[in-house]
Amino acid sequence: MGNDVKQQILEILGQAKSLLEDLSLSGTHEIPVIPRAEALPRCELPPGGGGQGAAVLCQRESLEEILTDLGDCRRCPLCEGRKNIVFGVGNPQARLVLVGEAPGREEDEKGEPFVGEAGRLLDRILRAMGFGRDQVYICNVEKCRPPGNRDPRPEEIEACEPFLIRQLASIRPSVIVALGKFAAQTLLRDQTPITRLRGTWKDYHGIPLMPTYHPAYLLRNPAGKQEVWEDMNQVLKRLQQSEDG
Repeated sequence: MGNDVKQQILEILGQAKSLLEDLSLSGTHEIPVIPRAEALPRCELPPGGGGQGAAVLCQRESLEEILTDLGDCRRCPLCEGRKNIVFGVGNPQARLVLVGEAPGREEDEKGEPFVGEAGRLLDRILRAMGFGRDQVYICNVEKCRPPGNRDPRPEEIEACEPFLIRQLASIRPSVIVALGKFAAQTLLRDQTPITRLRGTWKDYHGIPLMPTYHPAYLLRNPAGKQEVWEDMNQVLKRLQQSEDG
C-alpha cells in the first residue's frame, strides 16, 4: 500500500472520529441504519381519509410490477369470458387519474380502457382541459369485462380492487376523478346517488377525489355535459393549486 493511500485512509478515519465525537457531544449515541430498498415495505395508501398520516419509509411499486403480479388473472369468474385484461394506460407519474367502472366490448377487444364511443368523448373532454391521454392515467375498478356489461358483483370487486389501490399508491396522483356511479360509490364506499355525489370534493386516502358522470351517461343525456364541465373546471383549479403549493 502506497504512502498516499495510507494518508488518505488516516484522514478519512480522523474525519469519522471527529464526526462521532461531535454526535456524542450533541446527545446522539446511535446512528440509524437505512435498510436496503429491497428490504423496505411496499408503499401503500394511508388507511381512511383526512390526510396522509405519518411518513413511512417504503419502496414505491412500479405499474409494471403490479401488472406482472396480476398476471393472467384467475381470481374471479370474470376471467372466463374476457379476451384481454384491461389494466390501464397513460403516464405512470400522472397528476390526474381517471377511474371508470369496467371494460366494455371494445375495451375487452383492444385491452385498453375507454376506447369506444364513450372513450372518444372522454378524450375530447381531456383535450378541452389541456391534456392528452398520455399525460393522465386512465383505468377501471375492474380489469375484466362483465358479461353483457352488467355491474360487477361484490366478489369480483373484492378480487380486483386491491390492484386498483396499488396502482393509485404507485402513481400517487394529485387528483382522482371517479367516472360514474359505480366507480364513485365503490371508491368512496358510499351509496349516495351520483346526482348528489358529483360536483363535491371527496377524500380518498388523502387524495382529493371528484365524482362526476360517466361519458357513456353523457352520450345518452347530453344535457349533463355542462355539469361535467363544471366538475372538470374544479379539477383544473385543484391541480393548479397543488402545483402552486
